[in-house]
Amino acid sequence: MNEIIKEILKNLPDSKVSDSSFEAANIVLYTKDREFFLDNKGTVKNAVDAVKKRIELRADPNILLDEEKAKEVITKMFDEEAGLQSIFFEKARSVVTIEVEKPSAAIGKQGQTLKEIKEKTMWTPAIKRATIIKSQIIDDIKALLYANSEERRKFLDKIGHRIYDGWIRGRANEWVRITYLGGAREVGRSCILLQTPESRVLLDCGINVAATGPESYPFLEAPEFKIDELDAVVLSHAHVDHSGLIPFLFKMGYDGPVYCTAPTRDISALSQLDIIKIAKSEGREPPYDMEHIKAMVKNTIVIDFEEVTDITPDVRMTLYNAGHILGSAMVHLHIGNGLHNFLYTGDVNYGASQMLDPSSTRFPRLETLMIEATYGGKDNIKDPEIKADEQLAELIEQAVERGGKVLMPVLGTGRAQDVMILIDKMVKTGKMKEIPVYIDGMVWDMTAIHTAYPEYFTASVRKRLLNKDTNPFLDSYFKRVGSAKERKQVIDDEGSCIILATSGMLVGGASVEYFKGLAENPKNLLVFSCYQGEGSLGRKVQRGDKEIIFASGQKQEILNVRLEISKIDVSGHSDRNALMNFINNCDPHPKKVIVNHGEASKCLDLASSIHKQFKIETIAPKNLETTRLR
Repeated sequence: MNEIIKEILKNLPDSKVSDSSFEAANIVLYTKDREFFLDNKGTVKNAVDAVKKRIELRADPNILLDEEKAKEVITKMFDEEAGLQSIFFEKARSVVTIEVEKPSAAIGKQGQTLKEIKEKTMWTPAIKRATIIKSQIIDDIKALLYANSEERRKFLDKIGHRIYDGWIRGRANEWVRITYLGGAREVGRSCILLQTPESRVLLDCGINVAATGPESYPFLEAPEFKIDELDAVVLSHAHVDHSGLIPFLFKMGYDGPVYCTAPTRDISALSQLDIIKIAKSEGREPPYDMEHIKAMVKNTIVIDFEEVTDITPDVRMTLYNAGHILGSAMVHLHIGNGLHNFLYTGDVNYGASQMLDPSSTRFPRLETLMIEATYGGKDNIKDPEIKADEQLAELIEQAVERGGKVLMPVLGTGRAQDVMILIDKMVKTGKMKEIPVYIDGMVWDMTAIHTAYPEYFTASVRKRLLNKDTNPFLDSYFKRVGSAKERKQVIDDEGSCIILATSGMLVGGASVEYFKGLAENPKNLLVFSCYQGEGSLGRKVQRGDKEIIFASGQKQEILNVRLEISKIDVSGHSDRNALMNFINNCDPHPKKVIVNHGEASKCLDLASSIHKQFKIETIAPKNLETTRLR
């Protein structure tokens, strides 16, 4: 028996625990004693204080009320206000998940309803908020996890043993180093390997959608990277340039954990399914298949912001709000027994946003900071949000007056929902006329996922989301486009409209089809609202190319670009000023800053400015370079 379990049992009455297991870094005890389960008289808390780990007591599966009877009992406990939607049982873990429209009403005063469920059924209840818009991907993920409940329990127990059973590689010296497998002096294919004598942790594993061939993918053939030695993958957020290649790791044979927030798990799985769909539609071989995405989902361990968890014997992780997109996180790693503290920002927004609070800046300790530089150049200064709103309203009004359509290529998550909230606000305040807003590509499904996690939004948006009458995503002028036939109808119909479609860089997806249908009419307007990667169609159009060549079977078609083109930054990335403010306000201040995720000139410029202003060491590594942190 693991030493930590032995230590816990010393603090508990004899014969009260029938079984014990790990759920990754958490410890679960099972009991057949009904009275002890309902009231352990503080003994479990004493055990928590003794070992400083999270411990949960559950009823042994053998004393649980039959699922059908338990479902009947639970259903009767909820009134109409709670809005009971569904009940799922995981007997292997003695947990029942109850989905409701209003969790606060379901929990009851001081958790009274939860106590009653325990008393009457012996199941441990978990209350979850139901999605306001039906999300097929969330339903599929739940079904997958419940169908593999026993397998998942064994997997989580295995991870716990890896964390708590001690070092397996020896500790002759203490050191920390990182190797860039992608994302250094470039935007796309972010992938960073962190190594200690004991641990191998991969931070993100993305695809550069604007590149082709080998340059699309990280350098997973680098000598430092060995798939059979990898202990954990940490995913900062769901954008494809950070998450797109994670299922490929499972194709390579990886069978370890993927840590991220719950929204990031759902959104990244949907994005990865889209990668397969687009590749097949273009006659290309996808980098992985559905089974590898399922394997990733089954091995994903969701973590809340500011929840501290061990991920290897010598690495403890905390995720902090990054303010970039729903569920996006900065990754704080406490390495060794106080040896080094490292923060990876991923994509970060330390400024105003339609949906999200600015990124966190307070951390328990911090020696090395790795920060993005997407908009890190000295000229990358964004307009204030209110000015961007006014500019967008004016552009749309001009296009509508001349009878044109407005195409906004967007990323499936983040930018798209920002723009939807922005349009909703402009219509409701009278700054913009109400016209149809067509939602195509993944945007609708991504928006459905957003409605499942209102707790991640700003207080004002959260309040609106929780009320069906004020929810901006449910307004009647947002219309879903669900087929190629409907898409053609939107293009051909007379009358003005706004179209939000993926992909944001005009690289595959519905936005390319709209672009082809609208590009030759000067009445129409194309508004870029996100970063356009080098080599992408979006970058070519943005810089003014007037003739675009498309392959059509064995022939080539030339598209003449005559529509108006504009760019309005409602980006989820910090601009130059916000990046500098973020570093200035970091508490504590880092001793070293590593700059990544930006074009080479922007990485070097930001690194130089940080060094000059803050008098701290800065570097902007290249791909395949290794940096020792300690």
